Amino acid sequence: MFISGAWSEAKSGRTFAVTNPATGEEIEQVADGDAEAARRAIDAAHDAFQSWKHTTAYERSAILRKAYDLMMERQEHLARTMTEEQGKPLKAAMTEVQYGADYLLWFSEEAKRNYGETIPSARADQRFIVLQQPVGVVAAITPWNYPVSMITRKVGPALAAGCTVVLKPAEATPLCAIEVFKVLVEAGVPDGVINLVTALDPKPIGDEFCTNPRVRKLTFTGSTAVGRMLAGKAAAHMKRVSCELGGHAPFMVFKDADPVHAAKGAQAVKFLNTGQACISPNRMYVHRSAEDAFLTTLTERVKKLKAGSGFTQGVAIGPLVNEAAVAKVARQVDDAKGKGAEVLTGGMRLTDGDLGSGHFYAPTVLNGVDPSMDIYREETFGPVAPVIAFDDEEEALALANDTEYGLAAYVYTRDIARAMRMFEGLEFGIIGINDINPTSAAAPFGGWKNSGLGREGAREGLGEYLETKMGGFAI
Repeated sequence: MFISGAWSEAKSGRTFAVTNPATGEEIEQVADGDAEAARRAIDAAHDAFQSWKHTTAYERSAILRKAYDLMMERQEHLARTMTEEQGKPLKAAMTEVQYGADYLLWFSEEAKRNYGETIPSARADQRFIVLQQPVGVVAAITPWNYPVSMITRKVGPALAAGCTVVLKPAEATPLCAIEVFKVLVEAGVPDGVINLVTALDPKPIGDEFCTNPRVRKLTFTGSTAVGRMLAGKAAAHMKRVSCELGGHAPFMVFKDADPVHAAKGAQAVKFLNTGQACISPNRMYVHRSAEDAFLTTLTERVKKLKAGSGFTQGVAIGPLVNEAAVAKVARQVDDAKGKGAEVLTGGMRLTDGDLGSGHFYAPTVLNGVDPSMDIYREETFGPVAPVIAFDDEEEALALANDTEYGLAAYVYTRDIARAMRMFEGLEFGIIGINDINPTSAAAPFGGWKNSGLGREGAREGLGEYLETKMGGFAI
């Protein structure tokens, strides 16, 4: 753990194992922190905030820029740590490190754009001035699926705003968090400004984050169920909360789109990170006239995807995070098959050779999916593409919006009017129009409905860590 500027073990001496999901082998033992460790980290962050909040935006900007440079220098080392610990192919891990570093660069610049304002008064002897000031100690909880970029997406704006941070990384990927903290420390972040608590059991840490009065902001990325629970506990203490939660993204292919081009895009985004992404498309709505061409191309491309260790050349499908993830995917596929869905490729766990010791599921395409099937309603978080045919635009929009989630949606069409209707009509926070990568450090990321609260990235991302203060001056 890293508390008050020092690396330390848990006071209890307890540790837990970090394993490689591709092989099942232990990588390292990591300190197993608890609520007491979280309290110490919060106290350290609170003490450091008293001076950190007075640093200039230019000072904070310089530190974040240095961290960006160091992260890029260590891109391959960070990527290899990620591939070993999380499982994604090395090329994808390299891309994530770049994406994570981009948040440090963006917020190094945005730190200097924390503007206030003056507001005209109806009284000649009065002036209104508005300041934006840091909220205080931030408690951050990050997931395992993007174990570097989800840290920088929270820590970057928090530091830029002048906040201090206590981070609880996912228990599956603490090594990536440790390596990111080494970068931030070397970049010059002062003692106590950033703190890291690793733990096998997240509940005591989360409870401390939600109830400790010194924590003024909670930011969480993870499942909707856990996000709801944390937000409820934090609300009882009137803490600021932002949550990036589950998704159930529709991928819509209209009759005027090129079905081959759309299928190529669908394959690329659906199987990114083995389907373990919150913006991964989970329901592929294809116009009936384009269905055959779309399915032919999609199935051909999915059959060519190679599964295995992320260190193996040519591998595109890494392991799922654990046995529970494999079981969930298998349950959804078996349920769909039992209710009439057709498996065009995949549909089983992979156990041949070295794959048998890891958590691998075959990249799968299902046709004939309908609302009676679990996969139609539940987020999969795995390498399965369910395809549903539709007949008209109104039907497709209603089907796409028929979900409790509202994070990302994708639309393929060459009709600009339809594109605008879909952009305005879809109840999702991120819409890709003929675009499978509608994300950037410069763009706001977040969802509607049960997909979360608040936004990360862009200028909105800085605002999540600021409080508004208004002064009325009589002169």
